[in-house]
Amino acid sequence: MRIKVNLNLDFKNLKVNRIIRFLIICDLCLFGGWGLIGPIFAVFILERIEGANLITVGLATGIYWIVKSIIQIPVAVFLDKNEGEKDDFSALILSFILVGFVAMAYLLVQKPLGLFAVAFLQGTAFGIYVPSWSGLFSRHLDKEHYAFDWSLDSTTLGLASGITAILGGGLAALIGFPAVFVLASILAFTSAVILLSVPNLVLPKPVSGENVIRDHTPQNINR
Repeated sequence: MRIKVNLNLDFKNLKVNRIIRFLIICDLCLFGGWGLIGPIFAVFILERIEGANLITVGLATGIYWIVKSIIQIPVAVFLDKNEGEKDDFSALILSFILVGFVAMAYLLVQKPLGLFAVAFLQGTAFGIYVPSWSGLFSRHLDKEHYAFDWSLDSTTLGLASGITAILGGGLAALIGFPAVFVLASILAFTSAVILLSVPNLVLPKPVSGENVIRDHTPQNINR
């Protein structure tokens, strides 16, 4: 029995629109910066926080995930209730700025209580980021290749996280923890600057007699 499989992969038509490209670049900066911190975070806590132990690491990580998971649902509901993309855009900028401050705040922490407070703020920042970024990204997906746009973002983040994880460990070993957290902060602020430099791309100027904001969200698209 012969089975013939015909794979017709046409990469020529896989063009990504400008809004999606900018959102992926912002994602790349944000998670590239946070990828620097990921592999050294536990070591940072144990070495720099007075009285910290493995339980402290677990609590800080748990606080982040729980707060993020709780906050992103009401934020998503709020953003969906408001027509247009201005609120999504503003929330996304706010999240980038908060993440930038969070990275710097970790350097100021001296005791577990302060660590938990910053972890709470980190969860809040990413809880705002997820629904706002996903809402904008979903509305502007390229017709005919939604899966490609999502996969391109995921691939970009995967490669960036892998590379920056290696760099983060190396930087921490060579020049210390502060450089890693400062660089992560700069990259988060860079994401905000990128979007703020092209607001008309996401929020185009009104055209007389025409609705500016359209909902291009495809059905059944989940991140």
